[in-house]
Amino acid sequence: MLSNFLVCINAVIPLFILLVIGYLVRRTGLLKDEEVHRFNHMVFLVFFPPLMFQNLYGNNDGFLPDGKLLLFAVPFILCVILLSIPLVKKIEKNPRSQGAMIQAVYRSNFILMGLPVAINIFGKGNVSQTALLIAVIVPMYNVVSVIILESFRGSKPDIGQILKKVATNPIILGAVAGILAILLGITLPKPIATTVEWMADVTTPMALILLGASFDITTVKGQKRNLVFCILMRLLVVPAAGLSLAALLGFRGVEFVALIAMLATPMAVSSYTMADSMDSDGELAGNCVIFSTPLSCITLFFWLFLFKSLGMF
Repeated sequence: MLSNFLVCINAVIPLFILLVIGYLVRRTGLLKDEEVHRFNHMVFLVFFPPLMFQNLYGNNDGFLPDGKLLLFAVPFILCVILLSIPLVKKIEKNPRSQGAMIQAVYRSNFILMGLPVAINIFGKGNVSQTALLIAVIVPMYNVVSVIILESFRGSKPDIGQILKKVATNPIILGAVAGILAILLGITLPKPIATTVEWMADVTTPMALILLGASFDITTVKGQKRNLVFCILMRLLVVPAAGLSLAALLGFRGVEFVALIAMLATPMAVSSYTMADSMDSDGELAGNCVIFSTPLSCITLFFWLFLFKSLGMF
């Protein structure tokens, strides 16, 4: 029991500490709003591709995605989306807020919060299944979010623009580069390999510090009902349903932790950016990210400890 507790603590506490550091950095005035936004954009464009590349390239064994894992993950997310639409419509009548709420229910912070958890448990180079699941799920998140946010503001989705955004997503490009390097048997020269490894190592701490710096608890106003609904669905209801089903279907080990990373992490930071830029309820989307992230350090520990104790990984 104690060993299970320590595994879960070691997976989650570093994330929480980095979030606190980021919050303190912002409170002391070392970073301003505009700087946080600019640095976030830089991390997304410059550092996330090497992170994805390294987590695939660093493990050549079994790098192909588990067909059973994908056959579970993709339909489950689609079912969550379809079930959340009528539920959200009953709770909220404003279409702009409906789109933001639906996105908050299914779109997790798989990369920023999920991948580090898997790495903390299994070690660098041993989470290729998680990285490849990200390469499939994250584009799906992006495509579905564009369709939902456009539909709930009365616009017709532009398929060409959706495909362009997916094809030029730096995270996807990093994953594709890693897969190609393995398939083609490419060995990076040592200076390049070292540089990629250093950049991958920097990514998670920097991104989490910047996420902590973006917290602003003064923006809630009259959103409590919708905010509570989104957080409960994202952190408790969806993972409870998905992980219980995954356990019954026989998922274990790295694959099960990959599903925890996908289902039990908070709302994706990019969900705010997308909602705000597409005339959805950007304020609600931002608050979902802000409040679900620190709370997820508690709930994520709970899910890890529960399923570690049950022998799922």
